[in-house]
Amino acid sequence: MFISAAYAQTVTGADAGPAGLASLMQYAPLVLIVVVFYFLLIRPQQKQQKTLKAKLGGLKRGDKVVTAGGIVGLVKKAPEGSTEIEVEIAPNVTVNMVRSTITTVLTPAPAEKS
Repeated sequence: MFISAAYAQTVTGADAGPAGLASLMQYAPLVLIVVVFYFLLIRPQQKQQKTLKAKLGGLKRGDKVVTAGGIVGLVKKAPEGSTEIEVEIAPNVTVNMVRSTITTVLTPAPAEKS
């Protein structure tokens, strides 16, 4: 009684744009979300994986590494092209580890000249 009925209207005349534009604008938020996710999540993760892969390929004797299990050790032997490396986890305690289990390569900070 006090509320009048509201009826939907179609756009006619000069205001009517191409029919495809309206349907395209429905997908704009979804496309925007995908683009934001790519630049905030996917791209940095790929960059991080690329740098870790490069570090694993360049492992050498004396590098300090952290494994997926949280073990910190010093690389004693890292043959080129081999999937296994020898890591010292305590004095006179060496273990063979698979390269892919290494999550971080801790490189020492460059010494300052004074």
